[in-house]
Amino acid sequence: MINNVIRSFPKYYPIAAFCISCFFLWGCENDQKVINDLTSDVASVEEARSIESFISSEGKMKARLTAPVMIRMASGKSSDTQYVEFPKSLHVDFYNDSLVKETRLDSKYGKYYETYNKVYLRDSVVVITLKGDTLKSPDLWWDQNLGIFYTDKYAEYRSKDQQVQGHKGLQATQDLKTVTFIEPTALLDVKSNGLTP
Repeated sequence: MINNVIRSFPKYYPIAAFCISCFFLWGCENDQKVINDLTSDVASVEEARSIESFISSEGKMKARLTAPVMIRMASGKSSDTQYVEFPKSLHVDFYNDSLVKETRLDSKYGKYYETYNKVYLRDSVVVITLKGDTLKSPDLWWDQNLGIFYTDKYAEYRSKDQQVQGHKGLQATQDLKTVTFIEPTALLDVKSNGLTP
């Protein structure tokens, strides 16, 4: 009986080899989703607290930024825009070429897009010069390369002599020396001789 089993076993070799090879082929096949998850770029998140950052251009300090919390999102994909988020407010002091503080900015939220060198500000955005000139908007962009603020939302500018509202936005230099409104309405302080001061 044992001899019959031993003699008949070789005829099962091809069947056994086929079954084993199918098992290995099935075991080596990977789900495409699993492959994509393993090989895809992973975004990293960095969080820091009590931030103080100095912004310079051509070796000169242009601004000092402080914030209680900063979150940096960096995608592994080179095509994605990396950004830094300030979810719990930020404060920026702007300096002229002589390192004299000209303007300060406060916002309850900010998002810095590293690729474009622009900061999106929202929620109670206020820019104030040392003279007291004030720019307010619920939504404002700060272009660091051009040194300007701009928005297509409502904005308000107040100085000692005037109050101007732009219902469809504005563009202003960082020092607020030049402010251009879209669809403005204004209140001006007019002297008795009919001229503005």
